[in-house]
Formats: sequence, C-alpha cells, structure tokens
Amino acid sequence: MNELRRNFLKRTGGLSALVAAVITGAIKPADALAAARNEAAFKAESTADALKALGMSGATNSTAIAIRAPDIAENGAVVPVDITSNIPGTRSISLFVDKNPFPYIGTFDVSKGSEPYVHVRIKMGKSSDVRVVVAAADGKYYQASKEVKVTIGGCGG
Repeated sequence: MNELRRNFLKRTGGLSALVAAVITGAIKPADALAAARNEAAFKAESTADALKALGMSGATNSTAIAIRAPDIAENGAVVPVDITSNIPGTRSISLFVDKNPFPYIGTFDVSKGSEPYVHVRIKMGKSSDVRVVVAAADGKYYQASKEVKVTIGGCGG
C-alpha cells in the first residue's frame, strides 16, 4: 500500500471516529469552551471590590493555605508564587495582589480528587500582600496572605 493512501485512511478514520463521538454525545464541543470571564472582577481597582464581584466577601482567615513566595523579589515583573491548600474539598484557588492597579490575578479550578496546588509567576508593581482565597466544597471561603517586598533598582521598595 502506498504511503499517501495509508496517511489518507488514517486521517479519515480518526475524523470519522471524532464525528461519531460528537453525534452520539460522548464528546460535547461546549465542554471544551473556557468559563465566562468575570469582567467586573478583572476591572476592579481594589481587592475588596474584586472579592465582592466574585462573591467571595467575608472569607475566613486560615492557616491551612500555604503561600510560598520570596520575601524580597528582585524583579517585580516575574515573581514566583506556589500555593497549596490543605482545606478539605478545595474547589478553586483565587489569587490577588493587593497593591496592583488591578489586583485580581485569576482563579484556578481544582478537579475533585486532585491536589490543590498552583504555581504561577505574577507581575507586581510594588511591595504588597499576595492574597489567596480558597473556595471549599461546603460553600465557604478561606483566605491567607503573604507580604512580598519588591526591590526597585536593587533597593528596597
């Protein structure tokens, strides 16, 4: 069998299987779409306003959230942050930088049964608290924060 024919049959067979899966409902194209963007939270100019837009106001302080970030960040353009939640039934982890012009960084959904851990690199305009809010399966919100100092030109900021 020549190679052109073999490649054609492989590709059309795979496409046929995909079409059949969509028709039978095994795969739903809408499931692949991202969640709707919360414009109010991303445009909020304070952490309190962003929390309100996300419905997370009144979060309880918790020591079960571990934030690992540098005490002093030499480059505010790239600040590594590791977040681990030890709260049972963690559904999502949201991240904020209090003194950024737009403090809401984003929300990371946690699948049931997976480890609630996030590693990101964020941009910080100046020294600020990095705040994490965790949504638990019981509908409650928990928060923790860590101060990160950003140096400007090698001096403390």
